[in-house]
Amino acid sequence: MITNPIFKGFNPDPCICRKGDDYYCAVSSFEWLPGIPIYHSRDLVHWELLTHVLTDQVNLQRLPSAKGIWAPCLTYCAAEDKFYVVYGVMNSMNARYFDVDNFVITASDICGPWSEPVYLHSAGFDASMLHDDDGRKYVVSLEWETRLGYEKPGVICLCEYDPKAQAIVGYPKRIYRGATNRGCIEAPHLTKRNGYYYLMCAEGGTGYNHAVTMGRSTNVWGPYEGDPVGAIVTSVVNNSNERADDDHLKPRYFNPDSVLQKSGHGSYVDLPNGETYLVHLTSRPFVPELRCTLGRETAIQKMHWTEDGWLRMADGSTLAKVEVPEPNLPAVPMPQVPSFDDFDGPLGNWYYAPRILPESFATTSKRPGYVTLRGQESRTSLNKVSILARKLTSVYATITTCMDFHPEVYQHSAGLIVYYDNMNYVNLRKYYSQTLGGSAIGITHLENGTKDEMIATRTAVDDSRELIFRVVITGKSFHFEWGYAEEGATGKAKVGSLQRIGPDFDTTKFSDEFCKFGEFTGTFVGLTCADRLLHQHCADFDFFDYDADETKPVA
Repeated sequence: MITNPIFKGFNPDPCICRKGDDYYCAVSSFEWLPGIPIYHSRDLVHWELLTHVLTDQVNLQRLPSAKGIWAPCLTYCAAEDKFYVVYGVMNSMNARYFDVDNFVITASDICGPWSEPVYLHSAGFDASMLHDDDGRKYVVSLEWETRLGYEKPGVICLCEYDPKAQAIVGYPKRIYRGATNRGCIEAPHLTKRNGYYYLMCAEGGTGYNHAVTMGRSTNVWGPYEGDPVGAIVTSVVNNSNERADDDHLKPRYFNPDSVLQKSGHGSYVDLPNGETYLVHLTSRPFVPELRCTLGRETAIQKMHWTEDGWLRMADGSTLAKVEVPEPNLPAVPMPQVPSFDDFDGPLGNWYYAPRILPESFATTSKRPGYVTLRGQESRTSLNKVSILARKLTSVYATITTCMDFHPEVYQHSAGLIVYYDNMNYVNLRKYYSQTLGGSAIGITHLENGTKDEMIATRTAVDDSRELIFRVVITGKSFHFEWGYAEEGATGKAKVGSLQRIGPDFDTTKFSDEFCKFGEFTGTFVGLTCADRLLHQHCADFDFFDYDADETKPVA
């Protein structure tokens, strides 16, 4: 059996495709770089984080939290033997205008090199592409509605794309309002099968009334008939009429009988053996808080096509399942992200940074066996922030590092961070204390933009010794610990006796539902360094130990 979610932690808006016996799935990355992670599998059970699509082709600096790269569509065009990724760069959501630019990028190999982005249009978000069997290409997206008196958030629109001219043909045309009355239609994926054009969408908003729906037509321009069943995969099976409410979250639709919440935004793939599987967005909130610290994750469901040409869950229900039958494919294990990184080689592809590439400030070549972080702006900045982080995949985790850092002015600091966005984080750091006249450690806590320097945690430390920093996450709370590294030891052996520092912090607050300045992402843990004076002072970290128990359910 497959156990959901298959991609734990911040991995929303999945889009799957197949080339031969290889399956690839892209997810959203928002303000984090590298952008658009690509997961790879040969059996839909074992997955590896293979590569990323976006590196230096996009500039995300100064974008607010939860903006950036939205809802990539990954497709493979067999006629060209080429991969296509359509993605949107959300620039602003001010006054609900949703200013987004949509692009397409291509590669002959999934690992690149990728072409320079080609601008498509700015007609809403969640754009995706169909490669029709006559060689023509079409782009669907949600056309965002801003006018008074019109249903929000909008209607699915379609336009043709001319690959030779590298431009769309004419203006997008509105073609579909959805298969249900849940409202908040988005995430269209257009496919063709047995003479029908299928338009898979998400309805109900990317919250607790979320659902995967389907429409079809014999003409790409429509009209499209909605699936008579309505939602084909969801977390809340009851029908509802929410067209008048454009709020995406709708916590009143929380289903206490389902482990997987917010299930929607799907994409399917047909296997050569006749089986069909669908990947979709989902979340696992803390209860009763209904806060999703791990963000929106990716799950998979076994499906089948009915005789009259509609897609259904294999078990005959519409409720997203935690346990899913495996496909009839040979098992192919894949490399996994290591829990312990001693930085003896190149920087792993599982590290991310907000708005800039990790390689712009982090290197493993300067000091053998260490990663060196060059300090930049404050952690509240939307520009150049040195945070080398990985996604939190469980709310039961212990993260430990060993740091060698020598601050010289109060603008120098480095340490361990739990980070949701630039306005919500907790940072155990070493810094220069003018009050103490030397190096000290302490905790800085930022909650929805309100900063607490937590002076009571200030502790003088021996500047000549390496420090061990640790964060222990135990469900709804977490705390920090520290100690001196064992002299003469290497690797994990450097960790000796540690002592707590600071209070317990509320894990649930690191979530879309609590954070006011950002949404749609998830919690990260990582290493950080700041030099707010010259942007050149560095911190060295000997290892990063991420010990997470992903078998435990969210409390």
